Amino acid sequence: MSEEKPRIVFHREVPVRYEPDIFIAGGGPAGIAAAISAAREGAKVFFAEGQGCLGGLGTAGLVPAFMQFGDGVNFLAAGIGSEVLSRLRSAGGTDPNDHPDASTDKIIGIKAEILKRVYDEMMTEASVDFTFHTTLIGVETNNGCITAAICAAKSGIFAVRAKIYIDCTGDGDLAAWAGAPFEKGDEKGVLQPGTLCSLWANIDFDKWEKSGISHQAARLEEAYKDGVFSYLDRHLPGIWPISENIGGGNVGHVFGVDGTDEKSLTNALVEGRGLLIQYERYYKQYLPGFEKMELVATGSLMGIRETRRIIGDYILSLDDFRSRAVFDDEIGRYCFPVDIHPSSPVADDYEKYKHGWDNYRLERGESYGIPFRCLVPQGLSNVLVAGRCISTDRYLQGSVRVIPGCYITGQAAGVAAAIAAENNTTTRDISIKEVQKRLIKIGAYLPNAKVEGTK
Repeated sequence: MSEEKPRIVFHREVPVRYEPDIFIAGGGPAGIAAAISAAREGAKVFFAEGQGCLGGLGTAGLVPAFMQFGDGVNFLAAGIGSEVLSRLRSAGGTDPNDHPDASTDKIIGIKAEILKRVYDEMMTEASVDFTFHTTLIGVETNNGCITAAICAAKSGIFAVRAKIYIDCTGDGDLAAWAGAPFEKGDEKGVLQPGTLCSLWANIDFDKWEKSGISHQAARLEEAYKDGVFSYLDRHLPGIWPISENIGGGNVGHVFGVDGTDEKSLTNALVEGRGLLIQYERYYKQYLPGFEKMELVATGSLMGIRETRRIIGDYILSLDDFRSRAVFDDEIGRYCFPVDIHPSSPVADDYEKYKHGWDNYRLERGESYGIPFRCLVPQGLSNVLVAGRCISTDRYLQGSVRVIPGCYITGQAAGVAAAIAAENNTTTRDISIKEVQKRLIKIGAYLPNAKVEGTK
């Protein structure tokens, strides 16, 4: 039985520094899409981001690539997503093999520094009020309504009072702390592993392409037997080209990390940095084209794939994925395969991952709907969620969690919040048809919405 830790009462008055229409916690792709879309609808927005840049894992975390923006026929992450991609391409911020007429189901490499500037420009142009190094530390609630968000920054602790609050933390912090129910991991609470993403120089990608080796994981078992790795992790997403000789690494799993526990995150970051030494040896010794590779940087954020899934008014499920579901309150559609990384390096866990990856995927031109109800947490009346913490089962979280999926749910949350604030109503009392109409107006892909005045 563990010894109970001493407790103190911490009480103080803090200034209410901001009173916007909408407060958004978290500056990843969902938060950016929510903030820009809400501000463009005329809402006054304050946005808090804990890092020193916008973009979350796609920038500070050095996630090397966008997963697919569409289904190979339709651009599903249209609206904010298509604008980000267009601006990034114009600024030279995608990989050398990317081009504007590329199929929408292709992976696109990210130049993180350019993406940071694109986000800065878009937020500034939309007149969004935001601060970096500002962390949500608590919420005050009354009868299922958040009355204040408490933040900490270099200047001290302060409060934000808003009409509507949007949780884009990825971990569902705001909604969970406000009392929303949530699920976490599998039926035993086991979570997907994390990855500390990285940036590598001096790679000869042409030599690698000409090597004839089928995959970067092709010689893992041989290297393990040679003592390169401390354990055999059969799943290696790989290093993608970012520039001609620079690669973005999604290599190495840190198992057992809990993104809602700072001690677990600390241990994972330390382990992740050490693990890259083993992968550097593997790439240099076993794969042509990587012999002179050099580590340039690791992410300042641990790449976390899953934590909380906030339970909303509807839980999007694997059955919806399989049926290519259509909903009356649809706010977007997406199509990425179910991607649940193995929770341990054991062979059986890798086979479970591979079964899901091989079988839970859609054909070209196919997608599933995302209902607005997935963004509305149970028990809360002035809160929306967007990004990887929306209301899904574990399978669908493994699909919608990637960056383009976050743009889709983020812009929907932003538009809906603006409507709720404009009409001084709850998130459940707004007109879904009005949400859909305004989403279509900003370019969102909503082929099934039956809204007057739209095609």
